[in-house]
Amino acid sequence: MTRSDPRVELARLEQGCSLAEALALYDTLAPVEAEAMVGAWRGAGIPTGGPFDGLLENLGWHGKRFESTESVHPLVFAGAGGRLVSVDPGRVPLGLAARHGQRFTGRATAIAFRMLLPLLATRRPRARMRPVAYRGLTSAAMVYDQLPIIDAFRAVDDDTVVGAMDLRGLPEPYLFTLRRERPASAL
Repeated sequence: MTRSDPRVELARLEQGCSLAEALALYDTLAPVEAEAMVGAWRGAGIPTGGPFDGLLENLGWHGKRFESTESVHPLVFAGAGGRLVSVDPGRVPLGLAARHGQRFTGRATAIAFRMLLPLLATRRPRARMRPVAYRGLTSAAMVYDQLPIIDAFRAVDDDTVVGAMDLRGLPEPYLFTLRRERPASAL
């Protein structure tokens, strides 16, 4: 059996799929070196029927920023006027979201979150990168400073990765994509 182009398969899965289908692709992807993650990345969830489906996007999630392997901003959101704001994950009730995520995908939640964004903001990095063995392969992973969360990454290509968020207490991972952002001058 020949393996299909992972970019084509990912595009199909991003329209909605089962967790098993998403993990089947994830498990075929190559490991990532931590240094290759340095830069700004645009994020999007892979809808698999889990509690986080659409939740982060509803709140204005933009992605992640890796200043270095020791300085990572794991949650970057679009704020007022499109300004990007790093959020302290320790101030976000992720356990509540994991249990009741779909209850928080409405317009009222998005408005409330945007109003609270200045209180959730931080300038300090809240994670770092380490090689971690996950699902049988050692690859770059983002380890949160304050929460029992590890995001393990696999490469689709040089500018696209699939992440698996492993949160203690969540029986299955939340899968998402990150696509490297290029400065306007590089376009």
